[in-house]
Amino acid sequence: MLTVLAFSLFVLSFTTVTGKADVPVPTTIYIRADGTVDPPEAPIQRDGDLYTFTDNIYDSLGMVVERDNIVVDGAGYTLQGTGAWYSKGIDLTGRSNVTIKNMEIKEYFFAIWLNTSSSNSIYGNKVTNNKVGIWLSDSSSNSIYGNDVTANLDYGIYLGYSSGNTVSENKITANSYYGIHLEHSSGNSICGNYITKNDFKHIANVGIRIFSSSNNNSISGNNMTNNFYGILLWGSSNNTIYGNDITNNHYGIVLTNSHNNVIYHNNFVENTQQVYIHPSVYINFWDDGYPFGGNYWSDYEHRYPGATELDDSGVWDAPYIIHADNRDRYPLMRPWSPTWGPKIPVEVPFWMRWWFWAIVIAGIAVLAGAFHSLIKTEPSTPTPSHRRPACQ
Repeated sequence: MLTVLAFSLFVLSFTTVTGKADVPVPTTIYIRADGTVDPPEAPIQRDGDLYTFTDNIYDSLGMVVERDNIVVDGAGYTLQGTGAWYSKGIDLTGRSNVTIKNMEIKEYFFAIWLNTSSSNSIYGNKVTNNKVGIWLSDSSSNSIYGNDVTANLDYGIYLGYSSGNTVSENKITANSYYGIHLEHSSGNSICGNYITKNDFKHIANVGIRIFSSSNNNSISGNNMTNNFYGILLWGSSNNTIYGNDITNNHYGIVLTNSHNNVIYHNNFVENTQQVYIHPSVYINFWDDGYPFGGNYWSDYEHRYPGATELDDSGVWDAPYIIHADNRDRYPLMRPWSPTWGPKIPVEVPFWMRWWFWAIVIAGIAVLAGAFHSLIKTEPSTPTPSHRRPACQ
């Protein structure tokens, strides 16, 4: 009896100290298609289509959402797994119009899993210490924004065979391999993300990887700092890469078997090698024409010490040559920012120029003089007595 009593006190003490939610562990939590929460003792409060965490959930096999058009609000609580192989923190297979927000998700194989899913929103979450942070496959029109995606083993955010998604304003740091990875994914917008690994010598680390026929994506306004590769394109074309800060990476941007990409208004600052293209015969475009300009290169003045400003436009008069067929024709003299603009001369319409009005006045004077002379010399005509009356 003493042994049983001692063991009971030990269990009670452990439960009190850890403060774990009263959910059988390990278990999977479901939001069923009819709206019920299973198991019912899970610390999730339902109010119509709003599901709110009321406590941390530890040692869970994850949550499976089977209902569309709902909001799951973590309310700042944690959903923590056991690190089990192929486990999913939040499983949104086949879901539409589901919002996942305000929770910390950690120690899963996939923290958030979207498969054949559309029009979902993932925002304001902390996704950390998983093998993969956020995974999209065969999914479209989803929004992934404002998340802190940190210290995941393989991918911070992965898009495979997915199109029309927006990945924006996420903080993506210290993921071991890829911050954002696109594979066979086209027509996505990747914008305003802060992506850094803080591991300058890790040769597998990539800020943004656009891989294997990922075409027609827009990569804009991102900050890639202290990665081995800032941006890596592999076998991908017709992407637009503009307005990014690409700083202190080993390679600023690498293009392999990629062509017809448009790359302008980026700031390439203090990268060990600003650009690498292989093979060099692939042609990409590095500016937006004159006078809008190309990119800012921190090593430009060192490479072209004799260059001067072109027509007071804010661009250099000598191109930044990457390869013979890859050159920035109008490199910027200062770092680009959203307020940057070329000094475009205002074209004055011809009818506002002084010479136009001088010609008009002279022409009026000549015509007036000719008319006056005609009136003075023309003889008067007598009116015959048989003149017909005017028409009524």
